[in-house]
Amino acid sequence: MSTTPPGAGLARTLATNGTLTDPMWHRAVLATDRSAFLPETIYGLDPAHPGWECPITRTDPRWDRWVAGDFALVTQVDDGEPVGEDGRGRLPTSSISQPSLVVEMLQALDAREGHRVLEIGTGTGYNTALLCHALGEEAVVSVEVDPRLAETAVKNLAEAGHHPTVLTADAAEAPAVSEGEFDRVLSTVAARGQVPLWWVEQSAKYGVIVTPFEVGNTPGVLLRLRVHGDGTATGHFIGDAPFMVMRSQRPDVRRVRELVDEDDQEATDGLIELNPRVVAYRNQGWQLALGHLVPGLRYAVYEAAEDRPEWAGEATVYVATPDGSWAVAEYTPDGGAYQTRQAGPRALWAEITAAADEWMRFDAPGRDRLGVTVDEWGTHLWADSPAGLLDPVRRGWPRSNRAWS
Repeated sequence: MSTTPPGAGLARTLATNGTLTDPMWHRAVLATDRSAFLPETIYGLDPAHPGWECPITRTDPRWDRWVAGDFALVTQVDDGEPVGEDGRGRLPTSSISQPSLVVEMLQALDAREGHRVLEIGTGTGYNTALLCHALGEEAVVSVEVDPRLAETAVKNLAEAGHHPTVLTADAAEAPAVSEGEFDRVLSTVAARGQVPLWWVEQSAKYGVIVTPFEVGNTPGVLLRLRVHGDGTATGHFIGDAPFMVMRSQRPDVRRVRELVDEDDQEATDGLIELNPRVVAYRNQGWQLALGHLVPGLRYAVYEAAEDRPEWAGEATVYVATPDGSWAVAEYTPDGGAYQTRQAGPRALWAEITAAADEWMRFDAPGRDRLGVTVDEWGTHLWADSPAGLLDPVRRGWPRSNRAWS
């Protein structure tokens, strides 16, 4: 008597919408029960408690639809210690990823029988189970920063019949992975600003690294790198991938405006020619360049009150970085020079202007023209080819007044 595979419904959904195209991963999704990897409580937004992640249990009528559908589900908040009443949390800190994105990333690995895979971010263990089914548990090593999550994942995997190696370590730092080289590295957490070099060092020649990547205010993008024999890796952005950031790379969760002290006695006033609104220009290539060239930058734009017609079109732009640097600029539609106030060790508007110059020097490349190199000196952004590094420091931070359209 035949039985329906536990992942049949999800596999049908992903195959029908065109996401699931590789038979190897189709078989893995079919054979794996996603619901078995969920804790008794997940979290979701509730209009009655804005700003909070609220607990949802298996008795909730939404549970089955969410688990069976193509949804990412928050499985932990506040690093496992919810700070609110009734188990509510502020910050999502672990999840079971959206199945369509999981499949896209697995297929981007181009993994085949005989390949060994290093997974960064075990989480619930669901993604690990897919890897084990496709490649064999002996070929999979997974690293998880949270000991409690790692313990639960090992239990979930064992109940599903899988026993891969699961290590507890911070994937931003090189853990004690003694299992040799890996043909593929798959991260289910975003690298913010820098891809850890040890991921490259632990990879075999011609290996592939697939990871979410995030800089500045950008939502995550999916980065695919090819490892070379000289200890470097290069690659391109291949899609969107909004993932949680590695814990040791998390940005400050406070609003940007809270990082600014306009009454600071050491703050200085000045003028800039660059339109301060460009920080929010909705071009993903620009946002990647800005976030890379002004490390740690966060920004917010506050429009003038609608009930004050004399301020129509005006806005205040706030920018800040983790080292305590901040700046404010007042935008008016009249143009000309814009008033600024800033403090801290970095001259942020000068850096932003230099970043704008550099991006325009390459004719304003979109995401499709940008790529990344990872080497012993860090993570570098380039346009069109690895020779086209976006690096204004080499030219002494040029500051021209270019037009934006």
